[in-house]
Amino acid sequence: MSANARRAEIVGWGMCAPTQTLTNLDLAQRVDTTDEWIRTRTGIERRHIAGPHESTAQLAIEAARRALNVADADPRDIDLIIVGTVTPDYPLPSTACLVQDALGAPHAGAFDLNAGCSGFVYALALGQQSIAAGASRLVLVIGADTLSRITNWEDRGTCVLFGDGAGAVLLRAGPGPGGVLATLLGSDGAGARLLIVPAGGSALPASPQTVAEGQHYIQMNGQAVFRFAAQVLPQAVRQVADKAGLALEDIALVVPHQANMRILEAAAKRLKLPLERFAINLQEYGNTSAASIPMALCEAIEAGRVLPGQHIVLVGFGAGLTWAAAVLRWSAPSEAASPAWRAG
Repeated sequence: MSANARRAEIVGWGMCAPTQTLTNLDLAQRVDTTDEWIRTRTGIERRHIAGPHESTAQLAIEAARRALNVADADPRDIDLIIVGTVTPDYPLPSTACLVQDALGAPHAGAFDLNAGCSGFVYALALGQQSIAAGASRLVLVIGADTLSRITNWEDRGTCVLFGDGAGAVLLRAGPGPGGVLATLLGSDGAGARLLIVPAGGSALPASPQTVAEGQHYIQMNGQAVFRFAAQVLPQAVRQVADKAGLALEDIALVVPHQANMRILEAAAKRLKLPLERFAINLQEYGNTSAASIPMALCEAIEAGRVLPGQHIVLVGFGAGLTWAAAVLRWSAPSEAASPAWRAG
């Protein structure tokens, strides 16, 4: 197959969410909030929280195994593993290398990618480009985060939002017509401090003072991030559809980053699309960062909302500030979906 004929097709998918859940009522026992306040402002009802011995890598490994199961693929055939995450197990080595070893994928290159909540779509775009260039035939793309590890559970403005999880897809080189049709990546570093973990890097190394001041937790300007997301989400959907030569009417399903129901409602209104055309599961998982889009995609497939020949848009936005979108023409048979893709 020539490089020009290659298109990255999704042939496997899987997700993993911790079994431990934290409901709004549970949170109301810890901070000054109520179930009604959280639901009406975010749409979130509960979130899944990693236990003391669960890590980003462990969730990613399980999601990846599920994706390989669905595709009936041998990990020894994987050429590249990309993990989108902001909560790696360690500053080094990469979480992707831990995944590579656990799966038994000796021929795979592996690296992490930090693009905030846009991380999965960024990783998908790079996987697609590696396949299109002829450098890879089989690429494992994972979005995984344990935001509970960097959440200040005394900060009502952020602790109600975040949860943990992982989602994975397996990309395989194919001749089309299905697969990834177009991608869009964007960033605006002028908004870097709107959503940030200040300490722990080279700018502000960890110290007793940074720990005492809580600077290893997520800090967010909620109103500014909301305005950014409500504008960039519909803009990215339009632009990536245009790159693929599609009209909005051609899009069967939008799978957005699961941040806040009000953001999704505002985006649907600007796009003049019914909210029913969006895959939404934030009520169950909250904001799981890079994991949110692949987890929502997995559940949409399970629900029969993703069918062969349909055009699907994946769209994310997050810290950086970043945004990313991809258009897929779905080619995997719907009967491939089975309980093998889910864990947790």
